Amino acid sequence: MIKDNQKVFNRLMVIIDVGITAASFMLAYGFKFYFLGDGPGLGVLPLEEYIKLLPVVLPVYALIYYICGVYAPKRTVRRRFEIFGIIKANNIGIVALIIVLYMIIREINFSRSVIGFFYIINVLVTSSFRLALRRGLRTIRRKGYNLKHILLVGYSRAAEEYIDRLSDNPQWGYVACGILDNHIPAGTMYKGVKVLGRLGNLEVILPENKLDEIAISLSLKDYDHLESIVAICEKFGVHTKFIPDYNSLIPSKPYTEDLMGLPVINIRYVPLTNTGNIIMKRIVDVVGSLMGIVITSPIMLLSALLIKLTSPGPVIFKQERVGLHNKPFHMYKLRTMERQAPGEEKKAWTVRNDPRVTPVGKFLRRTSLDELPQLFNILRGDMSLVGPRPERPLFVDKFKEEIPRYMVKHQVRPGLTGWAQVNGLRGNTSIRKRIEYDIYYIENWTMWFDMKIIFMTFFTGFINKNAY
Repeated sequence: MIKDNQKVFNRLMVIIDVGITAASFMLAYGFKFYFLGDGPGLGVLPLEEYIKLLPVVLPVYALIYYICGVYAPKRTVRRRFEIFGIIKANNIGIVALIIVLYMIIREINFSRSVIGFFYIINVLVTSSFRLALRRGLRTIRRKGYNLKHILLVGYSRAAEEYIDRLSDNPQWGYVACGILDNHIPAGTMYKGVKVLGRLGNLEVILPENKLDEIAISLSLKDYDHLESIVAICEKFGVHTKFIPDYNSLIPSKPYTEDLMGLPVINIRYVPLTNTGNIIMKRIVDVVGSLMGIVITSPIMLLSALLIKLTSPGPVIFKQERVGLHNKPFHMYKLRTMERQAPGEEKKAWTVRNDPRVTPVGKFLRRTSLDELPQLFNILRGDMSLVGPRPERPLFVDKFKEEIPRYMVKHQVRPGLTGWAQVNGLRGNTSIRKRIEYDIYYIENWTMWFDMKIIFMTFFTGFINKNAY
């Protein structure tokens, strides 16, 4: 069975990783003193002294790899996450080694260069080996070997989505053997997977012990069977998964709380409700907006002068938008349209070849320079450097009735740029798609994610082909 092979495979991986770590340690010594130099000089510790560290280093690294999930099954894990786990484990390992060597036992004669080379070599060799192994295993699985056989208990939307993903990714090595359900007739097929019978057949199928996993994919109306099905699966000791039929209501990585032993699932986890994260992001916003104002002030002054010379009216256009916690605020922009009667600009979107847009305004919109005054909104606290773009109250009232989860975007401050915008969703593009990207940003926020979006903005976010 695959589950038995997995145990043997994991033990083999520990042995290989220990071997790679030991080899990397000795290679680092050779690289420093033989490849880059003419051998160890006077006062340099011999290789034997470094080897004496291995009985401590190797088991500690193996333990860190285990804690960081390096030995968890990787069938459905993307390559970058596997590499990230290896880097994370080595970061922890190298920091621990440095602290022990230079701060606790104060062995200052160990070369810092050797320790640095050891880190680099170990990460590169371990990652290269894992990628080669992954490629080899996926090739084997595509040929029909090393497969996991799964029985689905319950026919639902979740079951169909699960089968869809398995059929689209044969390299994972999962095979759906059939479905049990009380409502769908036996013999019904979905993408080659047959309904084998009713839920009660589970106790007949499990004793044969030919399945690697059970995937409970009951529809919501059948959840009263859940407890008995779990009891049957545990009775026969088969590995069991639960695929909820309410996945459209909760995020892919739900945030759970332990309320004195009672698990509580939050429908949506928003990292920016954490006080520490709020403070950190606000500091970056204040510093970033001040720097932005100083750097772009000549551009804003030149743009203001061109607006004043080519079109009568104010330079700054002020428009009501909806921000954090659904509170309205006035967003500033450089005026790009002819002066209009109060309230006229609220009625509709700007369209292609809109006669209200001035020649200078057209250029400012295309290059997003009209958005620069929003740096003052950021400084005031109305907006953030990164976040979902704010919308006018009229359209917020419209979209919240038409687009599911639209109002989730107002759980964070709106931004000058955002994940949707750097992915091309600006101007005349799908609102539904934008909301998907906004919600992904809200649920997966990190400071590094913000830095990535700001970086991408400089290359993809300024020129807007959809701006009219």
